[in-house]
Amino acid sequence: MSPPTLDQLHTYHAHERVIFSKLILQFSRSPSQSLLVMATWFWLENFGFEDIFATIFALPDRLIASFANEAVSCFRCIESSDPPNGFDQIPLTSRYLQKNISLPMIYKYRYTAIAGIKTFLTTICSRIFSDILTQVLPYSSPPYFVPGFHHSLIIPGFPHPTFGNINVMRPDVVTGVNTFNNNSSFLFPKGLWEWNDHCMESENDRTMFITFSRGFPVSPAEVKALFTHMFGEKCVVGVYMREDCVSSPNIVACNNDKQQSLFAKLVLDSVVTVDRILQGEKLQKFRINGKHIWARKYNEKKDGRTCFT
Repeated sequence: MSPPTLDQLHTYHAHERVIFSKLILQFSRSPSQSLLVMATWFWLENFGFEDIFATIFALPDRLIASFANEAVSCFRCIESSDPPNGFDQIPLTSRYLQKNISLPMIYKYRYTAIAGIKTFLTTICSRIFSDILTQVLPYSSPPYFVPGFHHSLIIPGFPHPTFGNINVMRPDVVTGVNTFNNNSSFLFPKGLWEWNDHCMESENDRTMFITFSRGFPVSPAEVKALFTHMFGEKCVVGVYMREDCVSSPNIVACNNDKQQSLFAKLVLDSVVTVDRILQGEKLQKFRINGKHIWARKYNEKKDGRTCFT
């Protein structure tokens, strides 16, 4: 199947484009916040809250603005390292989507949401809103060029500390060059283009950092057995720990004089499994063969400097 043309994309996402135009032109929201609002709604729709854009499109402007405020609450909740309290609700979204939804519920799937919002920013929002963004971004129309990014618009607020960067092609470049070959399967919903919503996840997105008690060595086989038993036979892609790096501070001598790694990297099948393990908490504790295991989300900047094979 041939990649979609820009006109086809604009036609298919007509409701989304009208809503985005209102956010950024009529309600004067910043480009970065407007993009994150739309990406949050795309993720919610993919997460199971169907027809969200059709619902929002039919609302009067004052309610669309209120809907957007609740979307901002959603992605700010996801950004936070601290979970919301049980009283943090998004009543308008819950009412009009006719489903029980709250910030604590969304936070329970925090890492799934982060990966999903990143995906929708880079695969849909970056393509279907570029012409609208040029109406509000300074120096965004030809012949202006961004040094080093000659075909991209500057979006203040990106790279975002949680949701990463977004590369928005200038509309004159998009119409002149076919830029959709690599990611065309993301631009339409599942079924039409056989969209696998996990395939944009990086390995870091679905990786956990696990630690062990000093003096109680845990093997990779025990780690795999624990998590496959609790979360599914195919959930573990790999367990990586360094047992031969004697000079590393993460290696200690056990009672039997063998080397013990105090931590490991656990790569899972999807970021959904990460959220299933954490259940909205920063840290979860497990036990296997009388030994404790602690699991948290892997942080590349913090944990990537450790000694792994």
